[in-house]
Amino acid sequence: MNKLLAVSALAIMVGFAGAAHAQYQGAAASRGGFTGPGLATSTVAEAVKLSDDQPVVLVGKITQSLGDEKYLFQDASGSVTIEIDDEDWRGVNVTPADTIEISGEVDKDLFDTIIDVNRVQLKK
Repeated sequence: MNKLLAVSALAIMVGFAGAAHAQYQGAAASRGGFTGPGLATSTVAEAVKLSDDQPVVLVGKITQSLGDEKYLFQDASGSVTIEIDDEDWRGVNVTPADTIEISGEVDKDLFDTIIDVNRVQLKK
């Protein structure tokens, strides 16, 4: 009898957990958010002059891989090293011929400026 009671209690808990998860997913989809202007697009030349941790949006091309999640990014104003973590690609495939928009933040150290990329998007 105790086993039947334990199995029944477990089944009820799993059912409640599934219902709560479904309700949460529905609420998350209908939460909404901001739609409108965001950060202005900058150039590489402007971005390398920004302070550490400043948000930036750049449009250009990745011209080569530098290894270890680092790439050379170029626009008409110059080039800069960018870092894109594997999970931040989000399924986007890019070649040197593709124009992309990247969003991230400036990461300055004593000798170098890198753009730490959070989002990669193909431009059409």
